[in-house]
Amino acid sequence: MVEWIISDGLTDFRTAEAWMEERANQIAAGTASECIWLVEHPALYTAGTSAKVSDLTEPDRFPVYDTRRGGQYTYHGPGQRVVYVMLDVGKRGHDVRRFVQQLEEWVIATLDSFNVKGEIREGRVGVWVQRPDKPLNINGNIAEDKIAAIGIRLRKWVSFHGISINVEPDLSHFGGIVPCGITAHGVTSLVDLGLPVSIETLDVALRTQFNKIFEGAPENI
Repeated sequence: MVEWIISDGLTDFRTAEAWMEERANQIAAGTASECIWLVEHPALYTAGTSAKVSDLTEPDRFPVYDTRRGGQYTYHGPGQRVVYVMLDVGKRGHDVRRFVQQLEEWVIATLDSFNVKGEIREGRVGVWVQRPDKPLNINGNIAEDKIAAIGIRLRKWVSFHGISINVEPDLSHFGGIVPCGITAHGVTSLVDLGLPVSIETLDVALRTQFNKIFEGAPENI
């Protein structure tokens, strides 16, 4: 059974990190079920294991937290749904690459629920959307913005950390970092794309698409 937890309000990042690690240990020990935890954080930046100091352009703007997840700098804040994914990758085939692909497919399928076409790009982490309403980029191609980030860590084959999807965050807050080390593209959100989607509506889509992507895994809601 996969337990779904939704936390109201804003969750302290270090509190969330400690809770995830403990839950991952319990899952690995067989004393707790797999878990999807949906939260929002106060405005902050996190640094993954590949983060470059030069990409933190405004270090005093918001609190900055070092983490042991994969990836570079990212932003979390109100209006962004953070999806912490504590799943037993060992029992799901010991295939980390396939697991990350499933996370990508989950995000893309969820966005498709709102007629948003999310796409993966080689060499760029996360999920992207084309922006034909914006000027062409310097190479003459259609502009693309990032709408979701993915960064996980495994311990004893159990995942934690996970996904963030921009619903209606203050996009100017991304200006204090180079998101995921990429300067040539911007960031967007569902509301920025003109869709009046609430976090609660997104949560419903996430639950619906999870079972389809992860082989009909049962829910405990």
